[in-house]
Amino acid sequence: MAKGRMEPMTMADGGKIGVYRVAPEGARRGGLVVVQEIFGITEHIREVADSYAAEGYEVLAPALFDREAPGFEAGYTGTDLQRAVALSREIHPIAQSVSDVATCVAALKDEGPVFVVGYCYGGSIAWFAATRIPGVAAASGYYGRLVPDSLDETPRAPVILHFGKHDPGIPLAEAQKVADAGKPNTTVYFYDAGHGFNSDRRDDYDAASAALARARTLELFRANGG
Repeated sequence: MAKGRMEPMTMADGGKIGVYRVAPEGARRGGLVVVQEIFGITEHIREVADSYAAEGYEVLAPALFDREAPGFEAGYTGTDLQRAVALSREIHPIAQSVSDVATCVAALKDEGPVFVVGYCYGGSIAWFAATRIPGVAAASGYYGRLVPDSLDETPRAPVILHFGKHDPGIPLAEAQKVADAGKPNTTVYFYDAGHGFNSDRRDDYDAASAALARARTLELFRANGG
């Protein structure tokens, strides 16, 4: 059973989108913005948000595609996958996602440090949160496809990036470029896994890699005030 609930939230452009909000359990460690995969605020993303709330974080997970497809929540194959790809690559602007995450960061920052974690599409947004959004204490990005092509940007906050060695969408040579760039505030980890290894709903789920990446993410947050 979900611990949080969807709430309407007004973004910087005046638009309203849904945000999955979860209160922290126990002592509050900080705020956390969880950034979705291309599939929307799915049950999996809600469970991820709940799991971080259980660690003491107040979590906001914005439904980034709500302007174009209100309530969008897709499966991982077939026409659902095609629609998710179209939304993320052709219809919905990346800059809008970054702006909406910035609004969520601003909503949390008065009560302590704010962190960002993102998966797939959200892994790229987590990188942009570290490079573009003021007030982010640290960020963790999982298999963000846009990161290798965005190395002209420099993180202003510590960021860790997780890539699967067998990810067909992000060839290892491309991910290696990120590590070789030696960007300040940036640590890159590689896992013996494919794309989407954090999600137990996906064929590429790898429990050991998911557990290690999560432990590293929590360690990063706690080293930076959380």
